[in-house]
Amino acid sequence: MDKFDQGILDALREDARQPVAAIAERVNLSRSAVADRIRKLEDHGVIRGYQVLLREPGAGEVCAYLELCYNDIQCKDMARILRTIPEVKLCHGISGETDMLLYVRADSMARIHAIRDRIGAVPGVARIKTHVVMAEYINAFADS
Repeated sequence: MDKFDQGILDALREDARQPVAAIAERVNLSRSAVADRIRKLEDHGVIRGYQVLLREPGAGEVCAYLELCYNDIQCKDMARILRTIPEVKLCHGISGETDMLLYVRADSMARIHAIRDRIGAVPGVARIKTHVVMAEYINAFADS
């Protein structure tokens, strides 16, 4: 392995999906030379594969449950409004004094607040109670 191979590996570590042309420009080789070197690195087992790394819940992400209580609006109408908010991942009509329970996943706490404000502005929404997820211990949905 020489400095070119090392440069190629460094580039692939940063972004394995970047075009060969971008790597070639970075290491000052032709595209075909870089493609050949990548293939040889794969053939010799230096590069063993490529993978997708998923962000773990809580790593730059905020999850919360929102309890909604409302009057003068039908559940189906509220659900229609909630479908327009992409961060709302689950919406259940439930029994008891709470009308709906939502599971929301957003990029920041500020976004959770914005979602709360948007839902709170819906005529008939009487109360929203927020439960921020601090830790996840069991998630059978993630395994299915």
